[in-house]
Amino acid sequence: MSHSTLIAAQQIPQEALFRHVLNDPLLSSSIYVNIALAGVSLFVFVAMARGLVDPRAKLIAVSVIGISAVSIASYTGLASGLTISVLEMPTGHAMSGATTELAHSGEVVDGTISLWGRYLTWALSTPLILLALGLLAGSNFTKIFTAIVFDIGVMITGLAAALTTSSHAMRWVWYGISVTFFLVVIYILLVEWPADAREAGTADIFNTLKVLTVVLWFGYTIWWGLGNEGLALIESVGITSWGYSAFDILAKYLFSFLVIRYVVNNVETVGGGLDYGRTRPVRSED
Repeated sequence: MSHSTLIAAQQIPQEALFRHVLNDPLLSSSIYVNIALAGVSLFVFVAMARGLVDPRAKLIAVSVIGISAVSIASYTGLASGLTISVLEMPTGHAMSGATTELAHSGEVVDGTISLWGRYLTWALSTPLILLALGLLAGSNFTKIFTAIVFDIGVMITGLAAALTTSSHAMRWVWYGISVTFFLVVIYILLVEWPADAREAGTADIFNTLKVLTVVLWFGYTIWWGLGNEGLALIESVGITSWGYSAFDILAKYLFSFLVIRYVVNNVETVGGGLDYGRTRPVRSED
């Protein structure tokens, strides 16, 4: 490569990242397919839940409908280049010294593509998943709040692991903190909420969703370690992105479909009555 074609990562404008994504078939398809699926699923789930009246049943439905809404916004951020960066990895990382050829121009830049906007997606969408699971299990708000707080911690520390370029070791320190928080969430999913679900009479659907969620969330964690941000056993940004997108399709849209279908068909089990969630008592008329 000639020296004139090599530019520093810090000089890459957002427009160049937008055009790079647009002209990289593997990377762009992993993003635009999810925008389309999020949009379609949003309309489908709203249509499925339109007849719900019970406030508690509607809360569960809205929590998973919100997952599709968040996904549209977050994947659009990736498509636009807003939440993408080119990072120069620290010494010791497998991608240290790597370069990226911009698909639209052929220019070569120092560093590798980081789709860090996914962590913002997960910081908003995974709490909604946990809210739906906690409500289906009939758990108390303390357990639900605990799961959501530690889950957000997982995503924020995961973002820190992805963006840290000062030290290779610190990337893995952040990763270790993230995994520790993750195990707290897993404990609640595997130990606390199954017992609650048995008492609530929703054990069958909860166990199905629990297995789906735990398996896929461990998949995300392992995929990070394998992808270009971790050990870089998979160096391709497009393949790494498609792996995350495949997990999203199952962990978000399939999950949401199963939740809404169950809620619609079992309102008497998950409902809380028309007074559920009122912030003030209903005044009786004399």
